Amino acid sequence: MRVLLKFIIDCDPDAAWRALHSPRAVSELYGPMVDMEPMAPEGLPTTFSPGDDIPVQLTALGAIPLGRQLIHASERVVDEPAGRVRIFRDSGIPLTGPLAALDVWDHQMAVSPVPGRPDQALWRDRLVIGGAAAPALWPMLWTVWQWRGARIRALAPTWAHDPASDRASDEASADDEG
Repeated sequence: MRVLLKFIIDCDPDAAWRALHSPRAVSELYGPMVDMEPMAPEGLPTTFSPGDDIPVQLTALGAIPLGRQLIHASERVVDEPAGRVRIFRDSGIPLTGPLAALDVWDHQMAVSPVPGRPDQALWRDRLVIGGAAAPALWPMLWTVWQWRGARIRALAPTWAHDPASDRASDEASADDEG
């Protein structure tokens, strides 16, 4: 069973790609409905990297335990006629809680340029679930994914921060003052 989302967001593809690798940005996508807390004593990494296996605890509405999830990160790039598509994949698996009844968890998020619009990105999100519990869990996951899509669209403009451009501007300002 699948949940699919596809929409244009108001940030450039590089900013969207950085957000996909940011545990902080990812956890903001579910807030305030679902909290994602690290299970490892060292906390969440600064960025998700290919090959990472990161266990997290999920809680709904700040109090209802949803279970533990293993995030397994990988990525790939596909060249299409309209441009380069970067795909981030979480092929981890729910470890405990209601979602642990699933046998398959494959979440892929793709970011690509919007032709003629360098300040926007095409976001594609695909969640594939499987197992005997999938038909019962699909409506709840579909609803969460709609919420997630709305949060992505709302938060995307905040991802456009480019520290390298800010440093160049700061250096130029310092030169002007000196």
